[in-house]
Amino acid sequence: MPAVGRKQLHLAAQLPGIHNVTVWSDPRSGSQIAIDSFVRLAQTAERGKFDFFFLAEGLRLREHKGHFYDLDVVGRPENLTVLSALAAVTTRLGLAATVNATFNEPYEVARRLATLDHLSDGRAAWNVVTSFDAFTGENFRRGGFLTEAERYTRAAEFLRAARELWDSWADDDVRADAGSGEFVRPGAGVFARHGRHFDIAGRFSTPRGPQGHPVVIQAGESDAGREFAASDADVIFSKYNRLDEARAFYRDVKGRLARHGRSHDELKIIPTATAVVADTDEEAAAYADEITRAQVGPQTAIAHLEAVWGRDLSGYDPDGPLPAVDPEPDSLVLKGHSVFRKGREETARRWRKLAEERGLSIRELMIEVSGGQTFVGSPRTVADAIDRFVQSDGADGFVFVPHLTPGGLDDLVDRVVPLLQEKGVFREEYAGTTLRDHLGLRRPPRAGRASTSPRETRETRETS
Repeated sequence: MPAVGRKQLHLAAQLPGIHNVTVWSDPRSGSQIAIDSFVRLAQTAERGKFDFFFLAEGLRLREHKGHFYDLDVVGRPENLTVLSALAAVTTRLGLAATVNATFNEPYEVARRLATLDHLSDGRAAWNVVTSFDAFTGENFRRGGFLTEAERYTRAAEFLRAARELWDSWADDDVRADAGSGEFVRPGAGVFARHGRHFDIAGRFSTPRGPQGHPVVIQAGESDAGREFAASDADVIFSKYNRLDEARAFYRDVKGRLARHGRSHDELKIIPTATAVVADTDEEAAAYADEITRAQVGPQTAIAHLEAVWGRDLSGYDPDGPLPAVDPEPDSLVLKGHSVFRKGREETARRWRKLAEERGLSIRELMIEVSGGQTFVGSPRTVADAIDRFVQSDGADGFVFVPHLTPGGLDDLVDRVVPLLQEKGVFREEYAGTTLRDHLGLRRPPRAGRASTSPRETRETRETS
């Protein structure tokens, strides 16, 4: 039974693979490509009654000093293809994919997502992201021509276009009436959008999915990203898993909803998190330290320092002090990595101050600033901490990123989730069939077959 007056948690899982989270050198680590790995993680999440399973994606392999950034797991298959396969081996788990709005087209993306929504009986979700750099753009004919403001303008129009495509079909447009010989109603799928970034018209090929629109996720941390989430997203991912920072982010984003005519519950805020569970708090702490040291080894520590300093530091001892040389602000040795692209001089000053105050080596500093593991302890300790974080309005739930593939969710699902259920703050069974049901979100009404007006086109140009 849900606990009266207590928020219900939303839990999700993400396949690890970037930001050196994965300890792929662990003997228990399996393939990041084989379908069996995806199936096991997804089915474990479904056994735990998680809301959804999420696959992140980048459109170019990151490079460090001109070589593949081999601290990432590279070469992972395309998201929507994998999730389509997982739709056949799961029944209730939401299936969420990152799909880029800078280097794709609305018709193509809307069609693929609508197809996944049909294949999964209403479990599709789209994490809308943009790309900021010419490095990624080299894989595409457009290159990296969009400024940050224009990236969000394009993404907003992209999302509006996708929704118009989904709404170009009414729910009853597929007639399949053998008596009259009518299969679809006349006019089904007709659309037109004439805007700044997209001038398209025709017939959309895929009927409206079970959810109406797939769930929309957003992950921007900038002011423009937060505003985009408040106006258009159903879920926003967050990097803030320290309670004080998380509560500030939560208040800020939730506080933006009203001016877009939305209620507090129409946007779920879900930070990324990790969990290390053992029989006792002491055992968990020791294991968490072991994991963190594997994640931030000597090679990783130097690579992260080089990303901020913008210069080759391979001659420095990772167990020694920070280099005395200053960063090169206009130099990039790590390309395709969004974490270290802004404010690097300020980051270097902050890191140097912390290292000097606490006498930290390069590697110790990198471990300190990486944040370590989010939840560490016995099953009861971890369950209490997760619940306390959510009840304190730090989040509406978490997307957990295990350090191992494919068995990294087992302890969380088998030992922590039952305690959250015992508290009455997490479901014991799925109450509905769609991802919108799991998240407590309404099915969006159909907006109709409206084309962009000249006024909307003009306003879009003026705000870009």
